[in-house]
Amino acid sequence: MYFLTKELYFPPVSEASPEGILAVGGDLSAERLLLAYKNGIFPWFDDDEPILWWSPPERMVVNPREYKVAKSLRNIINRNIFKVTFDTAFEEVITNCQSIKRRGQKGTWITNSMLEAYLQLHQLGIAKSVEVWQNDELVGGLYGVDLGKIFCGESMFSLVSNASKVAFVTLIQKLNVENYHLLDCQVHNSHLEKLGAFEISRQNYIKILKSSL
Repeated sequence: MYFLTKELYFPPVSEASPEGILAVGGDLSAERLLLAYKNGIFPWFDDDEPILWWSPPERMVVNPREYKVAKSLRNIINRNIFKVTFDTAFEEVITNCQSIKRRGQKGTWITNSMLEAYLQLHQLGIAKSVEVWQNDELVGGLYGVDLGKIFCGESMFSLVSNASKVAFVTLIQKLNVENYHLLDCQVHNSHLEKLGAFEISRQNYIKILKSSL
C-alpha cells in the first residue's frame, strides 16, 4: 500500500491490495481527484479514517448502448409523475446523498471534506448531477464525475419510491444518446445489480477508460 505525499502521483493500479485499496493519504484537491478518476481510482473512506484511494479488482458498470429498461420502470417513466433535470441543483443533490439514512449503514462516507471537494469539481464543470422533481420538490437524484465518455457515478438518493431509479435510467438514456462508453458504478451492490449493472475486470475497465479519454 502506497502512502501519498504532497506530490501529485498515484502508483499503478496493479499494485492495489486484493480488496482494492491502492493508496492512503494525500488530499482531495481538484487536481488529485481528476488524476485519480482518469486512472481508474476513487476516494472512499469513513470520517474517522485517513483518505483511502481505491481501484477494485472488479468494477460495476453499465454499457449505455446495451442497457434495457425494465418494463415496470419504463411504465413509471411514461406516466410522467416525475420531472428530471440535469445539473440544476448539484449542492442539494449531494447534500441529500450525504444526509439520507441508508439501511444497514451507521453513517455516510460522504464526509464534509468530500462534499466540499465535489462542490469544487462541480464549479469546474467536472462533477454533475441528475435531479428528480415531484410537484416542484426535489425527491431524488444522483451525482458523479463526468470524464467525457465515461461517467463515474458517486451516490444517489430517493425520498419517494422509484425517484433514484428514474434518475439512474434517465442518465443512462442521456449517456447513450451522447455516445458515452460506460457508466461507472464503482463497486458491486445488489441494488445496482437489480438495476442492470454488471461487473467487469479492472483490466478491462482501465482499457476502456484509457481509450475513452
